[in-house]
Amino acid sequence: MTKGHWVIDKDLVARAADLGHSADAWQAKPEVAAAVERAHQAVFAPQDDSVLPVAARRALAVRTAQQHEAGRLVDHHRSAEAPEASRVLPQPLLQFTDLISLSPALAQPGDISTLARAGIRPDELVVAGQVVAFTVFQARLIGGLRLIAGHEPGLPVRAQAGLAEGRSKRRADLAPNGRPSPQHYTTGLLGWEPWVAPVPGEQLTETQRESYAGKPDIPYFRLLARAPEILQARTAVDDAIFLTRAGLPRAERELAAAVCSKVNDCLFCASVHARKAAQMSKRPADVDRLLAAEPPRGRGWTATEPRQLGVLTADQDERWGAIIAFSAAVSAGTWTAAEAPLQALRQILSEAELTDLVSAVAFFSWANRLMLTFGEPFVPEQQ
Repeated sequence: MTKGHWVIDKDLVARAADLGHSADAWQAKPEVAAAVERAHQAVFAPQDDSVLPVAARRALAVRTAQQHEAGRLVDHHRSAEAPEASRVLPQPLLQFTDLISLSPALAQPGDISTLARAGIRPDELVVAGQVVAFTVFQARLIGGLRLIAGHEPGLPVRAQAGLAEGRSKRRADLAPNGRPSPQHYTTGLLGWEPWVAPVPGEQLTETQRESYAGKPDIPYFRLLARAPEILQARTAVDDAIFLTRAGLPRAERELAAAVCSKVNDCLFCASVHARKAAQMSKRPADVDRLLAAEPPRGRGWTATEPRQLGVLTADQDERWGAIIAFSAAVSAGTWTAAEAPLQALRQILSEAELTDLVSAVAFFSWANRLMLTFGEPFVPEQQ
């Protein structure tokens, strides 16, 4: 096949989710469905795959989908003759992408140094990270939509034995730039220090700048601009889910983003989206209560058990309690734990709103993984 012209199945998400009567809800925001399909093409049928060949991307997607019990995604990529990841990708990169997939909060700056010594280039690392994080996004999106459509819950995501061995959560007093590291969740402003070099502002091409149009010109986006085709598609998915008027009230989309960020332990994303949720809902005390909750962490720094996730709903009203519980279960890939709050939400939200909720959680399953593994937050100087 000619480069850039690999065949992509139309609306993989809808088919894998087997939506049935819920298909109308998925199409209630057609810009989301279209943007997700374009993102799949940007990741797996790029115009230029010289940084990381399509075969390697599909191999990485199979490995990630297996880790997240996403059998339909595994079958999709295997039907395109995806090779075994260990045959086409170096072991240091696979070890790091496993971390992105399953235990992103345990990443350390030293991991990036190890990859550099192994000859992994920043552009290659960004593309590989996007492949993994996007595949987790698809797995959460499909899993959540299948629940809404009435299918049996999927298998839970399990921590991988040995992945986090010898690792602990980074608890630094200072970020690499010398600024204090945040020690608690907050709705205050935080900065983010990259561990992987972003593209210097003066060296950005027009294509790279356009890939995050409408977003702040911060190191995070200049780093992801190393893979501009994927970033442009990601930006479109983000905007379609969070900046549109239709669907779930925007405050509750932001609440879902904050919940996902709590489950994944991403302080930076939680600060941004908890702040937005508090401002839009005018319920800062309820948002602060969510941020103050500390779910116990198991192997791999995961919070996946209902008893672990349940602390996030403490002292919330019925609507927000159900939204938080459902969002947390989808974030963790603990599908049976999502059933009870989903039944409660069916009495409160339309299927289109439920679909929007799943989309918001799925997107931050993507965003958190890159934010956690490519850098860390810091407390900026007071302006």
